[in-house]
Amino acid sequence: MTNRRLFIKKASGSVALSLLGTGLAQADASTTPVAPAEDTFRQGIAGYSFVHFKLDESLAMMRKTNIQYLCIKDFHLPMKSTAEEITAFHAKLKESNVTGYGVGPIYMKTREAIDQAFDYAKRVGVDLIIGIPNPEDLPYVEQKVKDSNIRYAIHNHGPGDKIYPNAITINGYIKNLDPRVGMCFDIGHSMRYGNDPVADLEKYSKRIFDMHLKNVTSATHDGTTCELGRGVIDIPAIVKTLRKIKYSGVAGLEYEKDMKDPLAGIAESIGYFRGVLDSTRKA
Repeated sequence: MTNRRLFIKKASGSVALSLLGTGLAQADASTTPVAPAEDTFRQGIAGYSFVHFKLDESLAMMRKTNIQYLCIKDFHLPMKSTAEEITAFHAKLKESNVTGYGVGPIYMKTREAIDQAFDYAKRVGVDLIIGIPNPEDLPYVEQKVKDSNIRYAIHNHGPGDKIYPNAITINGYIKNLDPRVGMCFDIGHSMRYGNDPVADLEKYSKRIFDMHLKNVTSATHDGTTCELGRGVIDIPAIVKTLRKIKYSGVAGLEYEKDMKDPLAGIAESIGYFRGVLDSTRKA
């Protein structure tokens, strides 16, 4: 009798273990986490955020906030820099794990200035210029783009800009030009003009090569820049749209508040943006 009980006990245990193992295998197959899809865009910063700082100080702030892409301004790398100075500049960026991906914004009031900007970009070794040309010079800009294969992105500056206030205006100028002539879309200035930056981001996505991330206190001319998570722009909706359009450029923070002491605001803004990325990311 004892042996029979032992046999039944062992058999029951084996069946239980077998069933348990099957259940665990099924549970494992259904609950194994899937790595989230990588975003097609990169996080960076517009060099203008550091207008009051030398390059070493700017790179120190980028290291502290783990920002790895920089749109280069000429106060950090003058347009008349020599080949040796450009090489040294890139070496310094590399030490901080930073890549300079474009130059600008650069105002270009003459064709000579356009020539200088394209020569500068070529010598720096980037394929993107953020520029503000005169509208009558756009055919010349287009030809320079064709000759150099360097993309050109016009920056919108909001209600105070009589020529390029928003994406709608820029698109009107460039829609029939070479597709490598596009825009650097500033979502803050778009909102200050009274436009919907989320809608414009989607509508003009094929022409947006670069973008300036910022938030503003109101959707009016008097709206001022604030930390990315504190203003009236729906940043989670911006992120959702960036993913929807498969934006492949740099989403560059342009921080214009407390510009002589910007580190805390930059860190808060970048931290908020990464938090939005993490909380909204889907496999």
